Amino acid sequence: MNEKPVVKNVIVRCGCDKILPVIGVYILYIILHGHLSPGGGFQGGVLTVALIVLIFLGHGYEATVETVSYHLLHRTEGFASIFYVALGLLGVAMGAHFAQNVLYLGRIGELYSAGTIFWMNVTVGVKVITGVGSIALLLLGTLREAADEKEVK
Repeated sequence: MNEKPVVKNVIVRCGCDKILPVIGVYILYIILHGHLSPGGGFQGGVLTVALIVLIFLGHGYEATVETVSYHLLHRTEGFASIFYVALGLLGVAMGAHFAQNVLYLGRIGELYSAGTIFWMNVTVGVKVITGVGSIALLLLGTLREAADEKEVK
């Protein structure tokens, strides 16, 4: 069989490598400041797809799967779900409603000023990162299989 290695464009790869850290810091900023400004766990988690797609565009599917492990995402999603429910039940344990803010720590306007709301926001970010990241990896795998079928025909 005539197998030729797939060589990614150097300009695309270098551009992706330069912008990946910037997007990562921006996503972290959105997730951590969600209780203080517009944004939050869901928005930051969905933006994570940009990181996964950039790795795919710059380095290919194999490097993407090595960098972002589907099994690790799947396990972490379960942990985030359990942690979110535990934080919600913390309100019930302290005599309040489910998911009510019961830890009043910090001063207004500081990064850590919302008690359990801050931790629930971060947990939602992790949950969405893992869920949407898993979906993105599956879709990129489908694109790879479709491209392989075209090469065979």
